[in-house]
Amino acid sequence: MSQSSRNARFWDRAARKYSADPIADEAGYERSLARTAEFMQAADQVFEFGCGTGTTALKLAPHCAHLLATDISPEMIAIAQEKAVAQGAPNVAFEVGLINDERWRHNSFDLALGFNILHLLDQRQAALAALHGLLKPGGLFISKTPCLSEMSFAIHLALPLMKAIGKAPHVDTFSEATLTGEIGQAGFDIIACERHGTRGKDIRAFIIARKR
Repeated sequence: MSQSSRNARFWDRAARKYSADPIADEAGYERSLARTAEFMQAADQVFEFGCGTGTTALKLAPHCAHLLATDISPEMIAIAQEKAVAQGAPNVAFEVGLINDERWRHNSFDLALGFNILHLLDQRQAALAALHGLLKPGGLFISKTPCLSEMSFAIHLALPLMKAIGKAPHVDTFSEATLTGEIGQAGFDIIACERHGTRGKDIRAFIIARKR
């Protein structure tokens, strides 16, 4: 079984609990949403990967023409579709798929979003390259990613054990400098690196980058 398939199975099992859990830092989350909306235009075609249960996509959809939100977990997407129907969001589509899925047309999106997902990818550089291809020239990539190398040593020790017993998915540990370097190598210019947390130490790097 591939790593992607194992990750999909993990998130399928976790989806309902994940959907019910409250956001740990609501104020920080809202700051990230507001900052993202500043870069969105009414005519934009937007692509989100790792959309989970669709909360972020549905909140940002009013700021663009259409938003295609994707995830590898069918159960996550099923919950997102339930939310879209309940909220009445005609300009959002939720689909199961990977970034390099041939269904997504190259050079067709103005903006790509990836929140709390890059550290979960087992082939991050390949994903960033595929994402670069999806964007129009000059298109924007906005992401928010836990830089887990900033966490305590105890957490670093615990992650492999949690993964071994099925309590955590594949997780990669890196710094903000490593991540921005990889984004740059994929053909993006970094516009801004920010932190939006309002509770304790914030390890989530909010990065805005433009396709060269």
